[in-house]
Amino acid sequence: MRAPGNGAGPSRLRLVVATANRDKAAEIAAILHAELGEAVELVSRPSQVADVEETGGTLEENARLKARALLDATGLASVADDTGLEVAALGGEPGVYSSRYAGDHASYADNVAKLVAALEEAGAETPEQRSARFRTVVVGRFPGGREIVAEGVVEGTIAPEPRGASGFGYDPVFSPSGADGRTFAEMSVAEKNALSHRGRAFRAFAVGLRNAGP
Repeated sequence: MRAPGNGAGPSRLRLVVATANRDKAAEIAAILHAELGEAVELVSRPSQVADVEETGGTLEENARLKARALLDATGLASVADDTGLEVAALGGEPGVYSSRYAGDHASYADNVAKLVAALEEAGAETPEQRSARFRTVVVGRFPGGREIVAEGVVEGTIAPEPRGASGFGYDPVFSPSGADGRTFAEMSVAEKNALSHRGRAFRAFAVGLRNAGP
């Protein structure tokens, strides 16, 4: 694999991962290493690089803001993602605000509790009324200006109450289609990554890396 944006031959790409969320970072590493093996060396975001304020109006805009800032700070190829949970009965909320649905410093449990309460208030009781989708957009930025954008989507429903002890975020209440009613939090890491929005997005990103020219 060639590192996009340099004219060199096949080489190991050093790729800085923007997220400081350990759960997300571990998930991303597992997905990319499964797809690319030793062709990529993932680098944690340097501690001196501050969080980027997510001021974009879309997932792609937020991911691009983070990837661009990290490239500017490190000079290395950088990848960032943003994820939104879009619930039909709530008009697509929480969407781009998913990570801070219950407030800027809300915990995973706070966000889940607000979501469950909002669906109860909306009178959404049946699986059809509780339909939702998870969407992840990945943006990779490279020295020389090249960019790779990839997206992953998974359809599903919101469970009436949290189930399972694995995963993070909204995993205890999101049941993807084709999973026999289980939530992401009731799956192994491998099972979740095979089905999830983030798994699909980063596998598509890996394809973009493999296909990148000089």
